[in-house]
Amino acid sequence: MLARILYVRLPCNPIFPIGVVYLADHIQKRFPETEQRIFDLGTVPPLDFKAALERCIDEFRPSLLVFSWRDIQIYAPVGGRGGNPLQNAFEFYYARNPLKRVRGALGGLRMAVTYLKELWQNLGLIKRGLMRARIHNPDVEVVVGGGAVSVFYEQLGSMLPQGAIISVGEGEALIEKMLQGHDFRDERCYIVGEEQPRDRMIHEWPTPIEKTACDYDYIQRIWPEFEYYLQEQDFYVGVQTKRGCPHNCCYCIYTVVEGKQVRINPANEVVAEMQQLYNRGIRNFWFTDAQFIPARRFIPDAVELLEKILETGMTDIHWAAYIRADNLTPELCDLMVKTGMNYFEIGITSGSQELVRKMRMGYNLRTVLNNCRDLKAAGFNDLVSVNYSFNVIDERPETIRQTIAYHRELERIFGADKVEPAIFFIGLQPHTHLEKYAFEQGMLKPGYDPLSIHLPWVAKKLLWNPEPLGSMFAEVCLHAWNRNPNDFGREVMAILEERFGCAPLESSLTAPLRPKLREPASVVR
Repeated sequence: MLARILYVRLPCNPIFPIGVVYLADHIQKRFPETEQRIFDLGTVPPLDFKAALERCIDEFRPSLLVFSWRDIQIYAPVGGRGGNPLQNAFEFYYARNPLKRVRGALGGLRMAVTYLKELWQNLGLIKRGLMRARIHNPDVEVVVGGGAVSVFYEQLGSMLPQGAIISVGEGEALIEKMLQGHDFRDERCYIVGEEQPRDRMIHEWPTPIEKTACDYDYIQRIWPEFEYYLQEQDFYVGVQTKRGCPHNCCYCIYTVVEGKQVRINPANEVVAEMQQLYNRGIRNFWFTDAQFIPARRFIPDAVELLEKILETGMTDIHWAAYIRADNLTPELCDLMVKTGMNYFEIGITSGSQELVRKMRMGYNLRTVLNNCRDLKAAGFNDLVSVNYSFNVIDERPETIRQTIAYHRELERIFGADKVEPAIFFIGLQPHTHLEKYAFEQGMLKPGYDPLSIHLPWVAKKLLWNPEPLGSMFAEVCLHAWNRNPNDFGREVMAILEERFGCAPLESSLTAPLRPKLREPASVVR
């Protein structure tokens, strides 16, 4: 019997499901006789989840169910699915006003209920879908993958049905081997109830896959909800130009999920894929790479891609991506502006070169500033978002002043109204250097459950904001929400500058190695 694969995208925010789309496209090219369908619960009203899933299974009668689970954790820097998690947490843990602490507790309770409800809902949908599919095919197999599963694959093993195959990272090679009847256990996966995941399985390198332009004519035939993502003119549709990230940023999970080997998709194939979407009315593209230009040796690939975009005549598009601002050249800046980049995100985390080095980010902040000047000279006048995650490792008053100085210089380059500071506090993830650091410092104990973030004592540890400066940063954030909630990031920077001042810019850009002498982390009020 020919295989029949049903891909079920579990409910999440309305983000284009590029992973499922690429997986189905790859399988169609390798096994054109295989019947496939994509069912996207992200486009279904919540009250209809169960009935809609069962109807789809009854109609399609799959032999293989593939569930894609994108989101689990609820921490976010801005309003999330259960409200503003950062504000709720800081009010509950740190507010002096008892009424605000109660408000934070109630907000946190709503978030916890939302989190547990979504967790149980998705687990229930997987189990219900499997039971329904067995009515039509007792031998149906089920694979569960996606971003959430890749991070929490060890914890989900005790929650998913016996026999379910948990997939970490990319799924193309796994599904190929299943369809061929080959042993697939050497892929990054394990079978629930039959085995435990291999130690450090997520750190194994993924199998390289040759990527060609996605066939959207085919995708449109197997995905009835595809038109949903074409309706809004301001919606960004994902296109991947490469996989992998070679860096070691202490808090980031991308580098282990996608692997350190950067695999470039041919520029002709990327452009051909964009043209298919362009012809369907899409004008906004998000390059979904972990980093669009992960290192300087990949600059020629980015130049080639942007030149080919110009050659197509797609002059009315906009695009955005995660871009390491230390890997730009004047030529590349000019091409970025000409091809329609309208959002620039600088993920430096800190404006102190010393802390950037300690967080293993590999940035040279002086180079970032010079490249930003080149980008401005090339004519870039759109929004610049700068990510700051305070209090990660060895933060102190001196490094706060350095970050303020660095941010003010970015404002001088682009204009204060164009530079938006995005204030993050790291949500601690498994399998990262920061988790290892937390173990070494006694902040976490091995064997903790990262899915227990609904418990206040666990959530406080995983929302990374350690003392001695943790209470001060929380107080600053609470003050900013009170003073100007509609411009939270800029208000945080203003309050920090009022309290700590601004260092000379040069001190931000140097990180001399010296003995560990720390400035006392006193709180300035």
